[in-house]
Amino acid sequence: MGERLRDKVAIVTGASRGIGAAIAGYMAEEGAKVILVSRKIEGLQAVADEIRGNGGEATPIACHAGHRSQREEMLAGALKAYDKVDILVNNAATNPHFGPMLTIDEGAWDKTFEVNVKGYFGMIQLVAGHLQQRKAKGSVVNIASVVGTMAAPMQGVYAMTKAAVISMTKTLAMELGGAGIRVNAIAPGLIETKFAQALVDNDSIRSSIVNRTAAGRVGQPRDIAGGAVFLASDEADYVTGDVMVIDGGWTLA
Repeated sequence: MGERLRDKVAIVTGASRGIGAAIAGYMAEEGAKVILVSRKIEGLQAVADEIRGNGGEATPIACHAGHRSQREEMLAGALKAYDKVDILVNNAATNPHFGPMLTIDEGAWDKTFEVNVKGYFGMIQLVAGHLQQRKAKGSVVNIASVVGTMAAPMQGVYAMTKAAVISMTKTLAMELGGAGIRVNAIAPGLIETKFAQALVDNDSIRSSIVNRTAAGRVGQPRDIAGGAVFLASDEADYVTGDVMVIDGGWTLA
């Protein structure tokens, strides 16, 4: 067990699998007490059991990050469990539409923005308010995407939300810096998760990405977890407003 996040309490959304589960597990390895958040409690229980089995501490709480009442109940549960929160990792995301932007229906549009933008912002409002009330320093890590920085055919609306997350990160870093709250983002490339299954399992798409990626492979969730632990830790005390690209060099080409 490490100690980079010793005595810290971290909320990780979208923690039932993939990148979120990897971040939560790594943070627990580094000494954080972790609040695992996702819409359904079932997937969180397995992650919590694994963390506890490895000697860490975790509490699962079901919460739809896009719904204010559920966010407030989640924070109340986190404070009941551990008295405070120091770190927020906004990772929960959705992408219900894969196709040309103009073919998306209003329901899919609303769902994508509700989870990927409204949910992120609402979580930051809550946690930043808690930190300011405590007069405590803290760290927010927003999981964005490299597609938020470029044209993204077939993923256009999802990419719009990730561009919004990047903008949100930079502005909030300025507005919250005086309170000692750092706000950073990670922009992953293609990571092998269930969320990205449509891309990873498509041989043509996968090959085209791997062939232009300097690292010569698709990323793994643990690749993103390392960046999140760094940004959450005191090692990154002078890092805020940054967008850390972790894509194996895909965007170099």
